[in-house]
Amino acid sequence: QVQLVESGGGLVQPGGSLRLSCAASGFTSDYYYIGWFRQVPGKEREGVSCISSSSTIYADSVKGRFTISRDNAKNTVYLQMNSLKPEDTAVYYCAASQGVFATMKRDEYDYWGQGTQVTVSS
Repeated sequence: QVQLVESGGGLVQPGGSLRLSCAASGFTSDYYYIGWFRQVPGKEREGVSCISSSSTIYADSVKGRFTISRDNAKNTVYLQMNSLKPEDTAVYYCAASQGVFATMKRDEYDYWGQGTQVTVSS
């Protein structure tokens, strides 16, 4: 059974940095992709970034500030978030699915983590 465990959220001042981690287990092959999504109350969950073995995608709102990376030996994906803004405040979820090409489409993901809170505030 696939499990995703997120960590690394917290409170940070504007302009600061955080690194989120998503540890995946249970996949039967290396061909899977992982995405990061975020959600604030009253709004739809939106895609932030995603990564496969061959590509990465970023939402326009985080380009140049966030970096997604993958450690295949540890089955872990990281989201390095720099120059954080108050509007980045949200619950961040990692999600995964079997496949070669990553996507930012929420409905394409089969597995979801429990979420981790990121709060950017002075």
